[in-house]
Amino acid sequence: MKTYKEFIAWQKAMAFVTDVYKTTLNFPKEELFGLTSQIRRAAVSIPSNFAEGFGRKGNNEFIRYIRISISSLYECQTQLEISNNIGYLNSSDFKLLYEQTKEIEALLRGLEKNLLNKLST
Repeated sequence: MKTYKEFIAWQKAMAFVTDVYKTTLNFPKEELFGLTSQIRRAAVSIPSNFAEGFGRKGNNEFIRYIRISISSLYECQTQLEISNNIGYLNSSDFKLLYEQTKEIEALLRGLEKNLLNKLST
């Protein structure tokens, strides 16, 4: 791959960020600097860290940043659960966003495994 933009994981993460921003527009205005900001920052961190890791030297660094992306993804999943629990997300929006995170996680884990295999050969 010549650029991080060619990775399906990055593309899906970017689509997820867009969906998070659109969905959180409906959150209460008093949450703008609370949960809305938190969930948006966590979502943005997923493709951002992926891109940063791709730009680093070597697979070890890329793996490290993929793991950071996964951590941000887990943070986002938690914030989605909180948003659902307190009624900021309806069940269909929650399910859609949560399923996106599971797909991104699978793609990131697969890439991580592939890179680890390359390092061990």
